[in-house]
Amino acid sequence: MWRNIASNALTFLVVVVFLFGGALIWAQNEYSASGPLDAPICLQVARGSNFNRVSQDLEEQGAISSGMIFRLGADYTEKAGQLKAGAYLVPERASMTEITDIVTKGGASTCGTEVVYRIGVNSALVQVRELDPAVGRYTEVLEFNPAEPAPTEYAAFRDDMSTRFRVSLAEGVTSWQVVQELGQVDVLDGEVANLPVEGSLAPDSYEVTKGDGRGALIERMQMAQQVILDNAWENRAEGLPYESKNEALTMASIVEKETGNAEERFLVASVFVNRLERGMRLQTDPTVIYGITNGQGVLGRGIRQSELRAETPYNTYVIAGLPPTPIANPGRAAIEAALNPAASDFIYFVAKTLNPADGHNFAATLDEHNSNVAAYRKLEAARPNQ
Repeated sequence: MWRNIASNALTFLVVVVFLFGGALIWAQNEYSASGPLDAPICLQVARGSNFNRVSQDLEEQGAISSGMIFRLGADYTEKAGQLKAGAYLVPERASMTEITDIVTKGGASTCGTEVVYRIGVNSALVQVRELDPAVGRYTEVLEFNPAEPAPTEYAAFRDDMSTRFRVSLAEGVTSWQVVQELGQVDVLDGEVANLPVEGSLAPDSYEVTKGDGRGALIERMQMAQQVILDNAWENRAEGLPYESKNEALTMASIVEKETGNAEERFLVASVFVNRLERGMRLQTDPTVIYGITNGQGVLGRGIRQSELRAETPYNTYVIAGLPPTPIANPGRAAIEAALNPAASDFIYFVAKTLNPADGHNFAATLDEHNSNVAAYRKLEAARPNQ
């Protein structure tokens, strides 16, 4: 009898092990298989949330077939403790494996409502926008000048716990402009103790959270710019007429202010490098303007002849070589152009048309340049209402 009992028990154990193994294989396949979503969704993961709450939300939105398998899979892959708060775009047919990776990898949120504080060269702007998961594009909900009273609807977006915030710096803004406009960003705290060194802030888009310090954000911008400059300096072309990284950064800022045309930056840089190498003055208006404004806002008028003749450290019509500091915060592309300029014999350039976006005509001789200038003057003379 005992032999029969032992035999039956062994048989039962084999069946249990077999069933368990089969269930485990089935669960693993379910965890990695394509999911049931037939359209992308925006998944909100609140601060302090856990995989149990996330799995319930995913089940309710039809993104996963089993909350239990989703939770067990996260435990098995040791990712259950790595959940990151945010708003995440979950693509159609995403597997539970892919969704787990999305909500645990961290980084910038990828969908939902966001408020973007844009700091531009000529103005600042606050934009409230929302990503439509179905089409993968942002739609603008609200827009206003931060120097003016905010629309009443803005507070609801700002105070919503799921809203994300970004501070976006345009290429060519000055450090003074950045500090001034950060003071208008009402989700940030604290003051900026000292004006950042000109050129030391990396133009980019920075995700922030409510209560972040303005000083800490400035430090992030400075660290990012230092990494960009160090990498570009390490990979610079040979024989450039710069004695330091600061001189290269100064050149990059001039290139940034002289052209907004990405395709031209390397040619513009070559003109100024060629001028330095030949002992010619740079003769660039943006440096003169910086000497007048000290980077504090836009000049808002033409440069006077007396200002072009004035002997100031930033008047490159008078001084030899580079000015003593950068004249703005250049972006990555301008820094790379300054440290790897195009190979050319150009030493002059002038705008092609009255639209700055159309770029410049370049010349290697004064005769060519004078011809280009004459063509530009004709366009000026023919301008309506002049």
